[in-house]
Amino acid sequence: MNTTSTTFLVLDLAGTFAFALNGAWTAMRVARLDIVGVVTLGMLTALGGGFIRDTILDALPPATFADWRYLVVAAAGALVAFVSGRVADRLATPILVLDAAGLSLFAVSGALKGVGFEVGVVQAVILGVITAVGGGTLRDVLIRQIPTVLTSGLYAIPALIGALVVVGGTQLGVAALPAAIVGAALCLVIRMLGVHFGVNAPGPIGRDRGDVDP
Repeated sequence: MNTTSTTFLVLDLAGTFAFALNGAWTAMRVARLDIVGVVTLGMLTALGGGFIRDTILDALPPATFADWRYLVVAAAGALVAFVSGRVADRLATPILVLDAAGLSLFAVSGALKGVGFEVGVVQAVILGVITAVGGGTLRDVLIRQIPTVLTSGLYAIPALIGALVVVGGTQLGVAALPAAIVGAALCLVIRMLGVHFGVNAPGPIGRDRGDVDP
């Protein structure tokens, strides 16, 4: 296994665990679910974006099914969240941090996989974003929430920037690991700054985000 493949695997598994925890905790805070529901939503959050990415790349079967480690790591993360469910309501900050960490790791790992498949620069960046936001979007739809990617302006944008840094770096000859570290760190910082300061992308002129047509 070459350095790029190793970097991709480590980032992907780390993002899988972070998103499984986050997805399960988020589900428990919003809906009353049993262990099956919690684990299912945790695993869906962790694996959904990668499944969509691999399907687009025609990398079949998806890594989720081709490598048992993805399923084990996702299930472990969801189970850890379930066991600690009694304190989920007091874990708002850790949940946000884990979400940002998963977003960052998946953005760069998805982009790296696109680079590995030798798709175009733009396509690789898009794959990074899809990997980062896909699972969370599926989770939010299932728990009847508007997906975070549609309501938080600094959610998809940090993922886009992180993926762009990775792809741009590899195009310039930078090794995969340092490019991934810089891209993930930048994505994480931008996302957390957006959360801390309540920054969003501009909405329609003359309307607040909360405005709804009658």
